[in-house]
Amino acid sequence: MDFFTWCMISAGFAMALGSLGTGLGMGNAIRSAVEGVARNPGASGKVLTTLMIGLAMIESLAIYVFVVAMIILFANPFAEQVIALAGR
Repeated sequence: MDFFTWCMISAGFAMALGSLGTGLGMGNAIRSAVEGVARNPGASGKVLTTLMIGLAMIESLAIYVFVVAMIILFANPFAEQVIALAGR
């Protein structure tokens, strides 16, 4: 397999791991927020605000993984070096 095939595989693997991690993190955050509101309905405003900030930060991780995967796929900043090291 050549360099660009490995770039495609690594980008797909990165997106899979990034999506899995952020999905699990968001699910745990929402579950905890719902449990907190169920125990203390008066604190729902503070819990909701904290939840939204936390979800935005978790989602930013998925966006960063997507950006890095797109850089690997399309920009290939080290393509010339890798091809030169491979002796092509």
